[in-house]
Amino acid sequence: MTSSELWTRDDADRYDAEETEMSSAAVLGPTVAFLAELAGDGRALEFAIGTGRVGVPLRERGVPVVGIELSEHMTAVLRGKVDESTLPVVIGDMATTVVAGGFSLVYLVYNTISNLLTQDEQVACFRNAARHLEPGGRFVVELGVPPLRFLPPGQVAVPFDVTERHLGFDTFDLVEQVLVSHHFTRDGDDGRYRRGSSRHRYAWPAELDLMARIAGLELERRVADWDGTPFSQDSPKHISVWRRPV
Repeated sequence: MTSSELWTRDDADRYDAEETEMSSAAVLGPTVAFLAELAGDGRALEFAIGTGRVGVPLRERGVPVVGIELSEHMTAVLRGKVDESTLPVVIGDMATTVVAGGFSLVYLVYNTISNLLTQDEQVACFRNAARHLEPGGRFVVELGVPPLRFLPPGQVAVPFDVTERHLGFDTFDLVEQVLVSHHFTRDGDDGRYRRGSSRHRYAWPAELDLMARIAGLELERRVADWDGTPFSQDSPKHISVWRRPV
C-alpha cells in the first residue's frame, strides 16, 4: 500500500491536454537528451511513468525504457501511444515494486516523488531505485524547491499560476511538511471553473541527499534545469543525479 493519491480515469483522460507546455519540444528536448546521455547503452526505468510524456520520446530516442505506474488509467492512455512490447509497464507503486533486470538509469520527473506523502516512503523509493541500478548507474529526480521564502508570517498560501484558464496555488502544513496544490481550471467558454486538489510531501535537496546516502547512493551532480544551468539559492527547482558506486 502507498499513501500516493490514485489518478482517476478523468484525471488520465485530461492529463495530456492540460500539460501541453510540459510536453512541448522546448521542454522535452533537453529532458530526453539529459536522460539519454546518462542511460548510455543501458536500460532506463521510469518511476511513475504516467501517460509516457517522457518515457515514450526517450524510447523513440533509442533507449530501452520500462515503467512503473500506480494508475491503470494513466497506463491505458500510454497504451494508446505505444504497445507493451515496445515499452513495458508494471502496475505498482514506485517505493516497493520490483522489475526484473538491471538498469543504468532510474528516473523520476516533474515532482513525482512528492506524491509519496511520508518520509519513510520517500526513503523506500530511493532504496528501490538503488535496488534496480547496476554498479555505476544513476538515479535522477526532478523536484521543485519548497517556495517557503514567499511565505510572510501568518500566510500559508503561495500562488504558482494565474492565467485566464487556470488559477493555481499551494497551501502548506509546515509541521507535517505537506503541501496541497489547489487548481481552478476553466474547461469551456461559459465562465465555469473546475476545482481540483492534490497533496504532496515537499523535501529539501539536503534531505534527498540523506535519503540517497541511506540507500547507498552518492550525489554526482545537481543543476537547476535540464539544460544544466548551475543550481543556486534562487533556483525554483533542481535536477539531482545520484550514482551507485562501482
